[in-house]
Amino acid sequence: MISLDSPVAVVLGDSKKAKKFTDGLGLRTVGDLLRHFPRRYVETGTLTKVEDLQPGQMLAVVGEIEKSEVKTHQDRRTGKPMSRVETWLRTDGPRLQMTFFARHTGSAHWRAGKLAPGQVGLFLGQAKQFNNQWQLTHPSMVLFGASGEGGDDDIATVEAIGDLYPIYPLTKGLESWDVARVVTFARSVVDGLPEVVPAAVREQYDVVDARTALDWVHAPEDERQVARAHRHYRFEEALVTQLVLARRRRAVRELGAQARDGGDGALLAAFDERLPFELTAGQREVGEQVAADLARSHPMNRLLQGEVGSGKTLVALRAMLRVVDSGGQAALLAPTEVLAQQHHRSITAMLGDLAGGALLGGTTVELLTGSMTKTQRTGPMSRLASGEAGIVVGTHALLEDKVQLADLGLVVVDEQHRFGVEQRAALTDKAGSPPHVLVMTATPIPRTVAMTVFGDLEVSSLRELPAGRAEIQTNVVNVVDHPSWLDRAWQRVREEVEAGHQVYVVCPRISGDEIEQGATGEPAYDDGEGEGPAAARPLAAVEDVVTMLADGPLAGLRLAVLHGRLHPDVKDATMRAFGLGEVDVLVSTTVIEVGVDVPNATVMVILDADRFGVSQLHQLRGRVGRGGLPGLCLLVSAAPWLSPARDRLDAVAATTDGFELSRVDLEQRREGDVLGRSQSGWRSTLQNLRVLRDEETIVQAREAAEALLEADPDLAATPVLRDAVADLEASAAADFVEKS
Repeated sequence: MISLDSPVAVVLGDSKKAKKFTDGLGLRTVGDLLRHFPRRYVETGTLTKVEDLQPGQMLAVVGEIEKSEVKTHQDRRTGKPMSRVETWLRTDGPRLQMTFFARHTGSAHWRAGKLAPGQVGLFLGQAKQFNNQWQLTHPSMVLFGASGEGGDDDIATVEAIGDLYPIYPLTKGLESWDVARVVTFARSVVDGLPEVVPAAVREQYDVVDARTALDWVHAPEDERQVARAHRHYRFEEALVTQLVLARRRRAVRELGAQARDGGDGALLAAFDERLPFELTAGQREVGEQVAADLARSHPMNRLLQGEVGSGKTLVALRAMLRVVDSGGQAALLAPTEVLAQQHHRSITAMLGDLAGGALLGGTTVELLTGSMTKTQRTGPMSRLASGEAGIVVGTHALLEDKVQLADLGLVVVDEQHRFGVEQRAALTDKAGSPPHVLVMTATPIPRTVAMTVFGDLEVSSLRELPAGRAEIQTNVVNVVDHPSWLDRAWQRVREEVEAGHQVYVVCPRISGDEIEQGATGEPAYDDGEGEGPAAARPLAAVEDVVTMLADGPLAGLRLAVLHGRLHPDVKDATMRAFGLGEVDVLVSTTVIEVGVDVPNATVMVILDADRFGVSQLHQLRGRVGRGGLPGLCLLVSAAPWLSPARDRLDAVAATTDGFELSRVDLEQRREGDVLGRSQSGWRSTLQNLRVLRDEETIVQAREAAEALLEADPDLAATPVLRDAVADLEASAAADFVEKS
């Protein structure tokens, strides 16, 4: 019996192209082969409409032979007579000429006979123009309605052909008909196709069965069948994924956790009384959600996403104070020392006299980072171990084994995307019982990404900006079409400083080719990079730019630099000086992307802005306009007009809605980056599903998963589905699901 797990060799036989399938395409089993889906289809019943041809364009067209002629010529190298066949192909568009060379007149006449007038087939090759005649060079073909085998590798014949012919992803030495022939045979002999999606679920959500889907994806009669087949595979994948996530959510709920109901609430009440402003409606609503989670006897696992400046840190701090009121401790894990120091300063400032310790009716807020000396760490570590300190802010230093906390009740993770899941799990493991977890991100996440990547987290969103946040105007400064605009930008910076305000200048590099720690140095988009004026220019680097500005347009102003290579003490001193107004212009990398809060900063100039992602640009510009003063963000770029990079910059300039921009960002990213580089396990798992395109399918699958588990938590009644879920849970991707 041949099953999906059988070696692919059983259907390849002794084909001389067998290694092309196994080594070239990486197909090891019959299941791999049958899941090697066509990338598109061509209609066989009509001639292909060919228009807007470009030299070098790869074509796959259905055409009809008009005529074939055998001609002779003299080989230039050997001087011997040679034969060739010149064939003209009719399409719904320009005629295409094909030329085939032959050593012998007999083989030329054989080929001309195969390519007789009226013969219809699928022809593949590269478009080229010669003497005002379009040619199809290096052609290969499959002839419809012909019998017998082709005598050459570039001709195949089929007796029967459907209305749509599949075009498969290929490797060198294979043609689509090679794959189609093997797939057709495999479909006819494979037994026992497993039905992963239960019959009742298929009926409820209008999903075809596995055999129908397999036949329709490889040999469809029309586009409707193609769509229904893909619907099956996408729903199946979404259902298995959502079951893994739903089981994880249930497992978390079953874990015992200490309820943190806030005790007498004295510390939180004292803090709220000292707030000089009213909480927004969104902050109150999310605060109530978090408080309800903390009061339960199973761990909170919540994602808090929100606009830049929407007050996520305040919501997190109020949750931390509730835990301290309950007798526990809270830890805030930040991705960089700059951000950890900023959080420590802002939390201490917000608490005021309440940060003076328990004797003063408050709590102690500790800072723990990797750059601190052993002596500097001793005091904070002792107070954390004894329980004297209620709150600790830190970087990866918090994850070290020697860091102990007396009663860790809440873990707040800032900027989830920047942490590996292992680090977060290590901090969670420090608690005697599973702690409550609150993940904060200032990068809004589309609904289906949240349901898939963060699907084991409950999601809260802050869309409302607090009072006092001014509008930020964003303009694109195109230095190719308008070189003088950059001079005007520096003039605008000087004017802002003379008005008593401060400015950020952001660069993609530290110096030369050195990038910021944690950055990839590669764009996350497919823009055909490497062409045009932007590719020829060296990228702006902090150390070069600060020298240029100090000696040129910003001479006489107080400039400072900030990047990840500086000593932590220098970075902290620089940020303090900027915050105190002792620095006019801060030339920085993206270390100021999140969490940095200097109310007097009103302008940001981002150099080579096309090198940053849409969401990252939105994050960066959120550093200005925080003190009630209007903000200005200038996106300096050499990206040409109408290029994808310029389109992204225009999108950022057109709106300040981070939720809208996050979707623009993800729709333009390379597919492998939609889920993030650090989540490659998920990338290898999502074969057919796309979290943006298949939103409705994912929502339905999540609904179905919850219903299945409600009725049958162990999936005992659906063993095939249960096994598929177990396989995913056992994979590397499931490791991410469990720890994220």
